[in-house]
Amino acid sequence: QVQLVESGGGLVQAGGSLRLSCAASGLTFSNYAIGWFRQAPGKEREFVAHISWSGGNTYYYADSVKGRFTISRDNAKNTVYLQMNSLKPEDTAVYLCAARYGSSTYRRDEYNYWGQGTQVTVSS
Repeated sequence: QVQLVESGGGLVQAGGSLRLSCAASGLTFSNYAIGWFRQAPGKEREFVAHISWSGGNTYYYADSVKGRFTISRDNAKNTVYLQMNSLKPEDTAVYLCAARYGSSTYRRDEYNYWGQGTQVTVSS
């Protein structure tokens, strides 16, 4: 049974930092691309960043987070991280990670497995 568990969310002031983790189990982690998405109240789930399955660690970011967020993975720990710096109030959302066998993508409908999410709240 595939399971993705996010952690690391919380309340932070604008300009602060958080590091989210996505721990995976029940799959051969190195074969899966991982994406981070977020969903604010009343809004659609939007793409944040993704990282390829292995080798080269190709990654891609939404324009809204480029230069502030960094995605990385540790295949030995079955974990993907999202380092979030210079946080803004508009970054407030539930952050979810998702797994997809093979290549990474920004298209949320192409991810097979999802975590439950972790809340990030940025105060002004």
